[in-house]
Amino acid sequence: MTETYKDWSNKLPYALWAYRTSIRSSTGVTPYSLVYGIEAVLPVELRIPSLRVMIEASLPESEWAKARHQELQMIDEKRLRALYHIQGYQRRIERAFNKKVRVRDLKSGDLVLKSYRAPCPICPDFIEVCEDDALGWITYRLEAIQPSQ
Repeated sequence: MTETYKDWSNKLPYALWAYRTSIRSSTGVTPYSLVYGIEAVLPVELRIPSLRVMIEASLPESEWAKARHQELQMIDEKRLRALYHIQGYQRRIERAFNKKVRVRDLKSGDLVLKSYRAPCPICPDFIEVCEDDALGWITYRLEAIQPSQ
């Protein structure tokens, strides 16, 4: 089978299924379980029944409905745990980012070396930090220093 970029729409449902049934590191759960309250039954579990599928199949319908109702009542708790997991994940990411940051106090009139990847003949090499109180709080804007001729 030849694969081209034109048949992406045929593969989209499979990609979405994989995304929705994979555990996200940020939440610790799958997006599917956050929406529906239970984990998705994978197509392979229908051919080769897993323990979960066999237990659900052996339950009488009334018992299954009762168990499903209890799972749906617990969905808010599951979402709240995912929220706590997200907050912890964000703190870990923030800590990792902040390890690399060096805090520097800039004052009006300080010179800052401008970083750019390619040489630019019209860009100044230094930028001056100027206080700007126009918005009601102290912000800093960078002004280009004109080279003296």
